[in-house]
Amino acid sequence: MHPDMENERPVGRFFAPLAILSALPDEQRGLVDQLTHPRQQMRAGRSFWCGELAGVPVVLATSGIGKVAASITTLVLIEALGVGRVVFTGVAGGVGPGVAVGDVVVGTAFVQHDMDCSPLFPRYEIPLSGRSLLPADAALSASLLQACHASELSGHRDSAPELSTSAVQVHSGLIASGDRFVSKSGEAAALLAALAQAGHYPLAVEMECAAVAQVCGDYQIPFAAVRTISDRADAQAHGDFQAFVTQVASVYTQRIIGQLLPLLQK
Repeated sequence: MHPDMENERPVGRFFAPLAILSALPDEQRGLVDQLTHPRQQMRAGRSFWCGELAGVPVVLATSGIGKVAASITTLVLIEALGVGRVVFTGVAGGVGPGVAVGDVVVGTAFVQHDMDCSPLFPRYEIPLSGRSLLPADAALSASLLQACHASELSGHRDSAPELSTSAVQVHSGLIASGDRFVSKSGEAAALLAALAQAGHYPLAVEMECAAVAQVCGDYQIPFAAVRTISDRADAQAHGDFQAFVTQVASVYTQRIIGQLLPLLQK
């Protein structure tokens, strides 16, 4: 959708814009500068950039932190801007075995680790939905996973000396979301133990994706997410977060999105 046609909702979702969403502006740093025919809109106190990347109509947006903020932003993207697919990119804490700082995780499904309406409903189940896990769109996630593998992410580790010298690993699996910044080893262990009792084994923990997945699911909008691991959800999680986002995660995002866009045109 050309930005001048923003009030005309596209008929087919694959002709509608792709939303590229992050919690913080620096997580998608540089993408706005690459837009062709950029146009900024303000809605619900948020900035939305419409235009094209590599010939693909896109809307770039930042959700803010937390599930409520992410839900509002997703609703605006769908209802007001007519996006047909949503991709979330940003950072997360690694909690799965072998998930190291500097790796990336593509979500196959999402769970709200702080959802608890027991005993009325099973813990983690979204009330009245009958489900705890919110699946990612299979086709969009497959393209995102392919883009991650093609992005040559390991070459960027030199800018972050704290990272392992080993190659970047691309993981796929469950991502847990909640309105808590998990930054203590004991807290992370308790969270994982409780999830495991319900049969859920996340690879990463963050604060937005399950909410976005729920909104997209209700609207039948394909959703996929990739998270760069900035920490291990422990006492080091508050470290030089800003430097990691600007020097590593935002570069990962540019490379992954650059590989993803051609795949979406096939």
